[in-house]
Amino acid sequence: MTIKVYNTLGRCKQPLDPMTPGKIRMYVCGPTVYDSCHIGHARSIVVFDVIYRYLKARGYDVYYVRNFTDVDDKIIQRANDLGISSMELADRCIDEFHADMESLNMQPPDLEPLATDHISQIITIVGLLIEKGYAYPVDGDVYFAVEKWPEYGKLSGRKLADMEAGARVDVDPRKHSPFDFVLWKASKPGEPAWDSPWGKGRPGWHIECSAMSAEYLGQTFDIHGGGKDLIFPHHENEIAQSEAAFGKPFARYWIHNGFININQEKMSKSLGNFLIIKDIVKAWHPEVLRLFLVSNHYRSPIDYTEQAMAEAAASLDKIYSLLERVAPVFEAWPPEISGDSGAELWQRFCDAMDDDFNTARAMGLLFEAVRELNRQIDEKGVAGACQSPEGLGRINDMLRIGQILGLMAEIPQQYFQQRKNAVLKHQQIDAQWIEDQIRQRTGARKAKDFALADRIRDDLKAHNIILEDRPDGTIWKHGDGKA
Repeated sequence: MTIKVYNTLGRCKQPLDPMTPGKIRMYVCGPTVYDSCHIGHARSIVVFDVIYRYLKARGYDVYYVRNFTDVDDKIIQRANDLGISSMELADRCIDEFHADMESLNMQPPDLEPLATDHISQIITIVGLLIEKGYAYPVDGDVYFAVEKWPEYGKLSGRKLADMEAGARVDVDPRKHSPFDFVLWKASKPGEPAWDSPWGKGRPGWHIECSAMSAEYLGQTFDIHGGGKDLIFPHHENEIAQSEAAFGKPFARYWIHNGFININQEKMSKSLGNFLIIKDIVKAWHPEVLRLFLVSNHYRSPIDYTEQAMAEAAASLDKIYSLLERVAPVFEAWPPEISGDSGAELWQRFCDAMDDDFNTARAMGLLFEAVRELNRQIDEKGVAGACQSPEGLGRINDMLRIGQILGLMAEIPQQYFQQRKNAVLKHQQIDAQWIEDQIRQRTGARKAKDFALADRIRDDLKAHNIILEDRPDGTIWKHGDGKA
């Protein structure tokens, strides 16, 4: 089946038809490195991490570029506030970003270019735009003349005439139009600057991505991605300046992920609901965040709440509980994964992902498989359910799906032990006390003192410790799923 993607440029699903058969070149806008990365960054990065993994699993040779914007007004201001250089701040934030990505089990892109390493390419494109009459210099700045580009607005659907009619922008008398955007900024004292034909200065934000994508993927490439908030003006401006400069179509497919709200409100530092990745993964297992994000279609908005995360944690526990049940069947964990199991789960997963990377539907298939395998184990025992070709195929496909979604990366026993250790530390509870309570409850149940057994269960539940009775004994887990 052909992969279909929703192309923002055409506002419809279109078959994915790479420029070169079997190869895909993909560029995704990375962070502006002036502060810690937040959950909005996490969503975009997880979305394109999953797309990257899936395209490779489907046999494509994917070259994935995700940049860093390491020179920008926000970086300069933040560095000044901290009393450090812009370069030092950018390096510090990039190191923190990589730590966040490692914690979330992200596959690194093939290339992570820095804007500041591509000043010469940026200057070349700006010069080309001036030469072709699409840009003009003034007082050391260079602006793109949007009225010279008749296709301006084709990505966002905005019409320049409508924008001008309702404009509320500060008019810069040096601009030919209030919507002209900067390609090159004249430097101010103390700011990072590079020599250019227009004087010392630094690049504008939009031109950086045009230069880096052209350098590594060509003047026309397959997929350009990013958050929905980048459609206008960033991606609109990228298209205008790139196509005006090179005289070729820019990106053929535009993929944008939806927004994240926090408790039904827009995330904002002023509202005190600004959630950064490193704080989230201190409170929740990193795979809980990934599961929460992939349980929604990438284009849909998501509302982050503690309840939603608790539900994601409970769902992740169900997956690992099943893996814990089946693990003893295999000599080592994880077992070797086959690329052709003969089971239908993988094909159904591919059908879902081929439909615009529908991870929400894919997760439904995964949990359907978890329920079915648990039922089979209850009826036939672990060996009977898991050593049949059907059972082995289902387990194999579940693990293949986990590799695409970035889930099930841990050994099940270690996953639950890690959770237990975190609970004990957070609740300041002695593990021996819990085991003693479980033994007392087991004795009470044998003596048919069910009132005492229930009271012990309730006492443990008050500490967010949930008991699970199994044929081979009782185990405990943390109730709210936090790390």
